[in-house]
Amino acid sequence: ERLRAAGIEVALLPLPAAAWEGEPDPMCTLTHQAEDAEIAITYDSAVPQYTLFITLRSGEWPDAAGFQMIFGGGRDVTIGTTLHSLSADSATLTARDSGFGNVLDGLEFNDTVVSTSGATTVIADLSDAAPAVQAFRACPSDLPATS
Repeated sequence: ERLRAAGIEVALLPLPAAAWEGEPDPMCTLTHQAEDAEIAITYDSAVPQYTLFITLRSGEWPDAAGFQMIFGGGRDVTIGTTLHSLSADSATLTARDSGFGNVLDGLEFNDTVVSTSGATTVIADLSDAAPAVQAFRACPSDLPATS
């Protein structure tokens, strides 16, 4: 499954959560504070569309041709896209798609994810992600099946 990114660039506000968390309002949201970045996935049923945001705590994402997520420690898989976008300050990398099954499976069933674009890499621990991913998948009732 390929991620598709729209041309809209969105910067994330700082997220307060330390662990993976799923929230239903104002839209379905899954968040995590990694050591080097804030990670968020949203699902907007009005579009319908999933959006992944990875905002670096310092530095910038490079203007690279591709973006990959490498999941390991369970159901190892590598997914990628060339259709990602960067915020105006290059701190936030954004990828959008109408389906995120591979991303959600990767988060739920693995121990780590390495997100990389160009020479920039963000590593996130997934050891506590499964319950939040399950809550995200259940939000709202019109969230499409992704497995």
